[in-house]
Amino acid sequence: MGGARRSFTGVSLMSAGEGEPGPPNDPLHEITRLVDGAEPIGHDQADDETPEAESAEGEPKASRAKPKGKAAGASSGDAGKAKTSKRRRTPQRDSLMSLTEDCDLWHDEDGEAYATFAVRDHRESWGVRSKKFKRWLASRAYETTGLVPGAQALEDTLRVLEARATQEGRLRTPWSRVGAQGGFLYLDLCDPEWSVVKIGPNSWDLIKGHGLPFVRSAGMRALCEPEGGSEIGELRRFVNVATDEDFQLVVAWLVAAMRETGPYPILVVNGEQGSGKSTFCKLIRTLVDPNVAPIRAVPKDPRDLMIAASNAHMLVMDNLSRVEPWLSDVLCSIATGAGYATRQLMSDRDESIFMVARPIILNGIPALTERADLASRAVTIQLLSIPEDERRAEDEFWADWQVAAPRVLGALCDGLSSAVRRIGSVKLERAPRLADFTKWMTAAEPGLGWEEGTFTAAYTGNQEEVNQTAFESDPVAMQVCRLVEPLEHGWEGTAADLLEALTEIAPDSVTRLKSWPVTAQGLGNRLVRCAPLVRAKGFNIEKRHSGIRTIRISPVVKRGA
Repeated sequence: MGGARRSFTGVSLMSAGEGEPGPPNDPLHEITRLVDGAEPIGHDQADDETPEAESAEGEPKASRAKPKGKAAGASSGDAGKAKTSKRRRTPQRDSLMSLTEDCDLWHDEDGEAYATFAVRDHRESWGVRSKKFKRWLASRAYETTGLVPGAQALEDTLRVLEARATQEGRLRTPWSRVGAQGGFLYLDLCDPEWSVVKIGPNSWDLIKGHGLPFVRSAGMRALCEPEGGSEIGELRRFVNVATDEDFQLVVAWLVAAMRETGPYPILVVNGEQGSGKSTFCKLIRTLVDPNVAPIRAVPKDPRDLMIAASNAHMLVMDNLSRVEPWLSDVLCSIATGAGYATRQLMSDRDESIFMVARPIILNGIPALTERADLASRAVTIQLLSIPEDERRAEDEFWADWQVAAPRVLGALCDGLSSAVRRIGSVKLERAPRLADFTKWMTAAEPGLGWEEGTFTAAYTGNQEEVNQTAFESDPVAMQVCRLVEPLEHGWEGTAADLLEALTEIAPDSVTRLKSWPVTAQGLGNRLVRCAPLVRAKGFNIEKRHSGIRTIRISPVVKRGA
């Protein structure tokens, strides 16, 4: 085909075909050559100003070949101006980090990171990964810069803060509702001002603006401010307990629940339908650890129970028909402060370890202390049925309680102050199962207006009743005592021999029970659990290993006999 047609300033040109040079000295050929080799107008300037810009063909202009030397009309200062005109923006995560310079970063023994920071006229402490801290950081960033931080920038900032808290921050123990240091007890009111009741050996006061390591969970609610000058007896008209001894035990449990550490007694509330068990539990919780869900059903497994205990200072389980063996074991662990480990979700090797000690309340119609280990840690009270002519509307009852609650809490703080002052000088003649609870309450008696020995008498009588209930609920314990009571020197033999002897004297209604052991090994395990109940009846159970494993059941030898 013929050559390609080109136009230049309105002149129609016909160049020679590809590989066909034009005639010598042809002016049209020379013009065509000059047009093909010309650079676009402004080419050099565009390259200098935006070296990273791309050409229309998608290739970076900076990669195209440029003529050596300076373009006509270009000055030596043009390139410098182009470089300084493009400034580097500060990364958003650096801006966020600068906003946390005044945060006090610290960590606990498990490596959990926390931050203490100023909010208006007080200071707050939250987990670095908590929603509260994330919202505070995002809000401060918006107030300072007017920009909303991106999700990735916020995540990068939190990772750095976690590393700094665990590597550079102090090791502290986070407090939940209660804490102690320097001979003082502290009670967090969980109000918006982060007020705390400071309880000392001679008085108690309300303080603000502290830097104490109190942390909160989403379910916690505010506790009323205590008022002084009242007596604990004002609580009596709000709780329909059966006896004065039961009332004293309720007060004792409340004072013990405000300690900073366990072991704590387990309060078991019994009563027939219509005795106000749920209302009683809600009221008791408002004095120690108000919560958005004050009473709850039993969790489905130990993990859920431990998570619930980790997010509150108190556990209250409502309307139990019986306490399953697994639940009894976990409740005893929580009351005394034992640990619980489970595999982390989405992990094959990492463990989640829960280490908590919490006060516990259980309520139900039947006796809930059938197992000996739970009974030995429990304080059981009985509520009276409320006659119809004495029932009050819910709104009237709670309005009355709202007025009285600050005075009752003030009276409890008086008892706590006495306990703080006298705990070091209290010496117990004998150490019962919950010796710390007994010692603490003995020290608190003067502050509550009680005579010396009031608590000990009430607690001793209650333990005898609880142990008797547990004994009557354990068929093995009852049959063991029945077997050895007529024997002057007790009984000794193998576990198989003992199972055979017990089966012979036990009624058919007992041996048909699911809880009755059917093997020697099963009997051995049951003897370990019921040994405290049998001992309370005056008999010791001993296991011996002298070639043949034997069991000896003998009368308890009293000291000095």
